[in-house]
Amino acid sequence: MKVFLTGGSGYVGCPTIRALIRHGHDVSALARSDAAARTVTDLGAHPVPGTLTDTAVLREAAASADGVIHLGQHYGDDTAAVDDAAASAMQDGLGDRGAYVHTGGVWVYGDTNGVVTEDAPQNPPRITAWRRANEERVLSRGGRPVLVMPGLVYGHGGGLAETFFAAPAREHGAVPVIGDGHNHWALVHADDIAELYALALQAPAKSVYAGVSGENVRLAEIAEALSSAAGCPGRFEQLTLAEAEDRMGPIAEAFALDQRLTPDRARSELGWRPSHLDALSDLRG
Repeated sequence: MKVFLTGGSGYVGCPTIRALIRHGHDVSALARSDAAARTVTDLGAHPVPGTLTDTAVLREAAASADGVIHLGQHYGDDTAAVDDAAASAMQDGLGDRGAYVHTGGVWVYGDTNGVVTEDAPQNPPRITAWRRANEERVLSRGGRPVLVMPGLVYGHGGGLAETFFAAPAREHGAVPVIGDGHNHWALVHADDIAELYALALQAPAKSVYAGVSGENVRLAEIAEALSSAAGCPGRFEQLTLAEAEDRMGPIAEAFALDQRLTPDRARSELGWRPSHLDALSDLRG
């Protein structure tokens, strides 16, 4: 199968290209720079020069594919509009020849009050509030739209936990903790979510999958693991949500969510089997 994806040179994109190639697919990937083109080429994919605002490029690339995976994100005041236009162009180009796999995120559910499925009501923090309308439009269009909603992605020394928690700890000697740290994070390893994206190409139209490992670890435990990795074991800096927002921006509200979700739908329908089931050991390094 010929698969086109956006975001192929990114943190999740690189393992996704590897997963697609393992599954025997011929992969092409959007590349916004020479460096991105080199990255995807080294992974075995064919670079397609362009950005997420180049809707004609996206439509043409999708028209040459049998399946599309949209991982990339444009950052700015026009994030929602760019994402919607890019999705529309790729869905139009692909038509009904194969699955269009769109990226969401479990943060849209807000605090889950226990373990929930993909059908739970949504109450997103401000940083992801724009996603719901876009995802509804994606799923309402023709063809075979599929929505993958990753949890907080970690692994390979990267991800948001590294950026906002481990890196500051290495600089300041303590891991920031929002509130009392009793809230749960719904986690997934980068290699596992990459495998889910590859499997989602076979999903029925309008399927929605929570890309979480099912561990749902408390922030306090994650902070302990990150403090060991950062060389300051057991040293934490307690922050109120307001203090965390001053330091991290609006993403702090998402980090403070208490979320537990089940991966059962992806397991039963797609045969997805996350293999990284000890996040704390991985995060300790």
